[in-house]
Amino acid sequence: MSHVYRLVISCPDQVGIVAKVAQYIADQGGTIIEANHHTDASNNWFFMRHEILASSISDGMEAFKEGFKKVAEAFEMQWYMSDSAKPKKIALFASKESHCLADLLHRWHEKELPGEVVCVIANHDDLRSMAEWYQVPFHHIPVTPESKPQAFAETEQIVEQYGAEVIVLARYMQILPPQMCKDYSGQVINIHHSFLPSFVGARPYHQASERGVKLIGATCHYVTEVLDGGPIIEQDVIRISHAHSIDDMKRLGRDVEKTVLSRGVRYHLEDRVLIHGNKTVVFDN
Repeated sequence: MSHVYRLVISCPDQVGIVAKVAQYIADQGGTIIEANHHTDASNNWFFMRHEILASSISDGMEAFKEGFKKVAEAFEMQWYMSDSAKPKKIALFASKESHCLADLLHRWHEKELPGEVVCVIANHDDLRSMAEWYQVPFHHIPVTPESKPQAFAETEQIVEQYGAEVIVLARYMQILPPQMCKDYSGQVINIHHSFLPSFVGARPYHQASERGVKLIGATCHYVTEVLDGGPIIEQDVIRISHAHSIDDMKRLGRDVEKTVLSRGVRYHLEDRVLIHGNKTVVFDN
């Protein structure tokens, strides 16, 4: 992959934004190797993501950012810039189910995931050997109704200790406290089956089978204080039929969960997701 700087912008829409940004980049000698734009006409809001070849910016990213402030102020931009050479640090949360954790660890190990897995935190000890095989530090923090405040205080301490910038709930079967959702807003990614809001609670595949569903899917989203109600990053579905058993449905469901979660995490790590209210704009590639 090329070494790039990613310039990510959202602001009220008006004439001249693209031209002004492109002109500033050109004035710095910058070479744009990927450009994405979108206007949400319903609320007149503009979104932009540019990848700029790092070697083309002779004065470096900090000088570029300092000079760009004038452009940003003129258009009331919410913006940031990131360096692809500094991958985001990831904390993976898990419970007992291994499929999502195994998939993310494998992709990271094979350098398919553009981030750095710094730790695994789990409320059960079942997946310790998997994390240790990948030489990732494993922390077992049991969570009970009585110990939940202390458990999550310890969890946050570990996340801070490793400097994790992204938390991925890889089938972590605990609800994060509201304050933790606020503290890590836009940084916690979850995966769940896409039957919701139907078939809530235990044994969703049994409920779906009894209803005769024809599609199985998964939803990857950011975690907020509203359970399973955060901005959606990625979704996908696969078809099933009357011939599929409940075990078949679970197997196919695990497959789609892995794929959707890995795509959602990748989009986030590559700064392709822009949150606006409870929606996202995703500049996938």
